[in-house]
Amino acid sequence: MLKTRIMTAAILLTVFLPMIFCTGMTHLLSMLVIGVLTLAAWEWARLLKLAPKLQISYAVLVGLLLVFFALAPWQIKGLLQDASPAFFGNEWWPILYWIAAFFWGAVVPFILLRKSTLAAGLWRGFLLLVGFVIFPVGWHALMAAHSVGPTFLISILLVVWLADSGAYFAGKRFGQHKLAPLISPGKTWEGVLGAWLLVLTSMAAVAGVSRVFDVLPFTAYVGSFSGWCGLLIILTLLVGVGVAGDLFESLMKRQAGLKDSSGLLPGHGGVLDRLDALLPMLTLAVGLYGGLVRLMPL
Repeated sequence: MLKTRIMTAAILLTVFLPMIFCTGMTHLLSMLVIGVLTLAAWEWARLLKLAPKLQISYAVLVGLLLVFFALAPWQIKGLLQDASPAFFGNEWWPILYWIAAFFWGAVVPFILLRKSTLAAGLWRGFLLLVGFVIFPVGWHALMAAHSVGPTFLISILLVVWLADSGAYFAGKRFGQHKLAPLISPGKTWEGVLGAWLLVLTSMAAVAGVSRVFDVLPFTAYVGSFSGWCGLLIILTLLVGVGVAGDLFESLMKRQAGLKDSSGLLPGHGGVLDRLDALLPMLTLAVGLYGGLVRLMPL
């Protein structure tokens, strides 16, 4: 299993990293991300127990919406590096970011506390509608971060990867107190603390090193604007929404009676199993950065 997991991760990195760092491959990266998110939308519908044909129809609708956003003429320009006059390229994007942020930061914790039944009734209809927001915002956040620069995008992804690694190793070594035993018995408060500490120490180092090499990762810019205290708060929020996103997908899988969202990624489960923390953390990070650029253009 570990060998399969490593091989799958290596293949994914081999595909994505050249597109992130090579100029002239932005549109190809965009189409690839759209493909990935379309598969994630199919898994989303699957976890909500739609009929197989409806799962495919839902994924197609989300995919078409993503293609529309990618090809819309007003979307090609005015992304993150352009602080005038509409930071997000179109004034609809801030509204969508606010909706997505409210979902990840408020609705998801409410669902986790109540342990609501998601694959039936109003909750299922609501979550299907929410999918038409969170997946486009996830696509836009990744492409917008990429428009600032590969280093900026990788620095946000690094927060996600470090949080995941810190939670895994700290939980395995020190885990004693269960975080949400009825949702995900393997997760512990020690794991959350490990994720938080690893993210803080690593991002502080990244922010310091970036000044030497004159690059602009996410943490360096936010730190220069809000100071170390502000950076601490923002990184804490990112880790928090990442944990919430992870638990939320675990709740969806438990209620659907599934171990993984699908078997699309050998050794890793499904696409949503890899995006459960990434989507909320990327949404919040880019949304916060967008607000800072509006307040203090680069």
